[in-house]
Amino acid sequence: MRLELETRRFYLGRDYTEALEGAGAVPVHLSLIPKEEYISTALDDLDGVLLPGCDSDIDPSYYGEEPHPKLKKVVPLKDETDLLVLTEAERRNLPVLAICYGMQVLNVFRGGSLYQDIESQVENCVKHDQGVPLDRKSHSVRIAGDCLISELVGAENNGKKVNVNSHHHQAIRNLGENLAAVAWANDGIVECIQDTRENRYVMGVQWHPEIGWETDVFSKALFSDFVDRCRNGKRVRIRP
Repeated sequence: MRLELETRRFYLGRDYTEALEGAGAVPVHLSLIPKEEYISTALDDLDGVLLPGCDSDIDPSYYGEEPHPKLKKVVPLKDETDLLVLTEAERRNLPVLAICYGMQVLNVFRGGSLYQDIESQVENCVKHDQGVPLDRKSHSVRIAGDCLISELVGAENNGKKVNVNSHHHQAIRNLGENLAAVAWANDGIVECIQDTRENRYVMGVQWHPEIGWETDVFSKALFSDFVDRCRNGKRVRIRP
């Protein structure tokens, strides 16, 4: 979930859970309580983890940097909880789908780093924080031909290119351990990563497939594939 600092409420946009339920899952919200015992107990009966986007930035101290002038708000409870969830998901070999901020925290968890602000740190970048309308597909993404998502894009795109929405000002700079970049914007920004290890499903996308998932074939396929992998992994998951 997220934390609304002004009201001290945990919350999450409805699109994530509706997309999961639409793909056949039973979504469960995890509160931002960064305690190992809570996270371990919460994940006992779960078959996979979706790390959603967020309106905050990851504390750059996690990847050894001082804060950039254009760093946005940092929510320690969010960073700490997501990192604990990733630790537990790794231990249990649970499938992970990470979206936007979720992909960024996944990369940091694996020892990677971020551009703290694309516009001021990447030359000739395209606009990655498109604003409204949220579901507009604002830029194209080039997809590697031998990756997991190339199988989901569809024949009409030849598995090579797709247009996506874009709502972020940070991005992956240096890749973390056991992660490979498999999709890029025209300016070179990494748009999708996947785990390089055999029999380990960890996927991160920089755009928001939960927006417009009901009408967008590719977005629906991403969620369906993730839920299928969660379902198929139930018999082999590692219990504490």
